[in-house]
Amino acid sequence: MRIRTLALAAASGAALLAAGVLPANASGTARPASIREGSVSASDLLAKVTSCQQVSNGKYRTDDETSATIPVCGKNGAVFWKADMDIDCDGQRTSKCNENTDPWYQDDTAFHQSNGKPLRADSLPYVVVPSSSSIWNYSAAGIKGGGVVAVIYNNKVEYAVVGDTGPTKIIGEASYATAQALGIDSNPETGGADSGVTYILFKNSQVSPIESHSAAVSLGDQLAKKFLQNN
Repeated sequence: MRIRTLALAAASGAALLAAGVLPANASGTARPASIREGSVSASDLLAKVTSCQQVSNGKYRTDDETSATIPVCGKNGAVFWKADMDIDCDGQRTSKCNENTDPWYQDDTAFHQSNGKPLRADSLPYVVVPSSSSIWNYSAAGIKGGGVVAVIYNNKVEYAVVGDTGPTKIIGEASYATAQALGIDSNPETGGADSGVTYILFKNSQVSPIESHSAAVSLGDQLAKKFLQNN
């Protein structure tokens, strides 16, 4: 998970430039961003989340130094929020996600693959939910590890799974692979999106195995169609 200040981000970015270090996604091996996964468009999904019926007891910050302005909103069969995207590179240690590329790197995720290993952030699209607190309890809301999430940015839809938990007061974080798929800078230290990201989490859903992105897309497409019908 990423917990940092903007000042630290700026300083670390300047240090990278001074050292001539390229960001992790500058290798030319990033998988191309897709316009849509499945058959449901970003515009159709966004049309259903224009207003918020707040289900959280309070609101979240997007970063340590911002004010708490982001509520968790309820819809039939789902919850959603609109926030930024910080980059989570936690889980299995790889060439893209490790202590050298990410100062906040942790070698574990809250939810694990079917073989017991942590998730792999640089290849599996996953979303980070705030750890349960008095503000909101994700599990009580029907959100599970491996649950399906439609992540929408710049008219693109990417299906992901609930893969990790983060700070209790901060919201808006997803894996390296999620960012890459949406055309967002996936560098865990300096990347991300400041705003404009919508996360729609489908209640009582669960991808099996959690590490199967194709299974997430297949189930996500079904749930997105049902979401449009029921809202």
